[in-house]
Amino acid sequence: MVFSSLLFLYAFFPLCLLACVLFRDQRRQNRVLLIFSLIFYGWGGPKYLLLLMFMALVSWLCALKTEGAVEPGFRKLWVAVAAIIDIALIGWFKYAGFLFSFFGPVPPLIQKIVLPIGISFYTFQLLTYVVDVYRGEAAAQKSYWNVLLYAALFHQCIAGPIVRYKTIERELFLEPRECQWCSGTLRFSTGLAKKVLLANPCGALADSLILSTDAISAAGQFSANLTALQNQSVLGCWVGILAYSLHIYLDFSAYSDMAIGMGRMLGFHYPENFNYPYISRSVTEFWRRWHISLGTFFRDYVYIPLGGNRGKRWKVIRNTFVVWALTGLWHGASLNYVLWGLWFFLLLMLERSGLKKLLSKVPVLSNLYLLLSVAIGWVIFRFTDLRLMAAFLRSLFGLNGNALTDFSSGILLQNNLYLLLFGALISTPVCPLMKTWLETGKAGKVLLYGIFPVLLLLLCTACLVGNSYNPFLYFQF
Repeated sequence: MVFSSLLFLYAFFPLCLLACVLFRDQRRQNRVLLIFSLIFYGWGGPKYLLLLMFMALVSWLCALKTEGAVEPGFRKLWVAVAAIIDIALIGWFKYAGFLFSFFGPVPPLIQKIVLPIGISFYTFQLLTYVVDVYRGEAAAQKSYWNVLLYAALFHQCIAGPIVRYKTIERELFLEPRECQWCSGTLRFSTGLAKKVLLANPCGALADSLILSTDAISAAGQFSANLTALQNQSVLGCWVGILAYSLHIYLDFSAYSDMAIGMGRMLGFHYPENFNYPYISRSVTEFWRRWHISLGTFFRDYVYIPLGGNRGKRWKVIRNTFVVWALTGLWHGASLNYVLWGLWFFLLLMLERSGLKKLLSKVPVLSNLYLLLSVAIGWVIFRFTDLRLMAAFLRSLFGLNGNALTDFSSGILLQNNLYLLLFGALISTPVCPLMKTWLETGKAGKVLLYGIFPVLLLLLCTACLVGNSYNPFLYFQF
């Protein structure tokens, strides 16, 4: 079940809202949320619901033991136990095939492993819970069901944002929740529209020009795929990677918008996860604006404990390298994700060595540098087959002898020009500026919080009826 499905929009979420309104007591509301969250997560595979419940059980027990231990050594031991079990489980489901591939053919048993939806997100949340208890920044929960609720909240357990326990503890368990219906509905509806009206068409356009992810991973289609990429025109390649760049941002940020909007409707205030990253003027700034919850996780739980910016230069380089290698691996068990992380590590090191200061003198040039660097990064991110990746990178610059343009690429660009332009516009802070302007008058508020969300919902519903292309990109991570 996904947020942008008719089942979710017209049955699941309305029933959850109704139940929470009827049961005003916080404990009863939490029971309702837990039941709906377990149904939501179990919808995609009941057996993996047991995995989530087990990992929550491990974290609950280890946090209690950590808080109750007197000796510092035992406190560290219980944190280590939680980390080892959680990381071992995510390692088995996410990386077993990748590791076995280095030693020969992958055994059939390993090939049958299916990645549980959202395991990367809820694993990190459970780890932050235990670590925060160890640091004394949060109290251990006495109830296992409360820990499970925190890990399984359907608003954000599948694809974030990564919400730390200490951030949400008060609203979830300690204080009365204040529902923000107007802002929550607006945020949810704009996220839904961003997903259905923009991200999905951009994704379909990218698939038509630079292969779908399913085609890329199909080993039997390698020769045909290689030929298609080598013969794609330069214009087609750039339009395709532009569409993919917009797709990955609009899709992922739409999910975060919808999660934040649902949270507000139910009285939760989740942290922002995106801050218009494509307007950045450096890679350093980009990663302060993109997937903020993941970046702050690695900063606070990996980079700073390793020493951060303190110490000798080689240690800072080492710490940064570790973070970006892990960031790449977090996204998937494939060599291209590691290379993707190392690509940004290299750019960050160059910027620290003086490139950022040089680019700051020419703002337009710095933004073009950022967009080009990120576009190449998305090429690395998309192609799990390194041979196809290399072929596409050559085609981007006409190095395969491919034509500069062709009829089909020109027609596709012409037919989708407004889609790409509007997607690029939405990737800038134009919407917050319009919102601020509309809020200055009574009529603007009625339009903003009354008519606009209903209109967007109706438009999205019309698009979703009979539309089979509706995946969320980050569900696979």
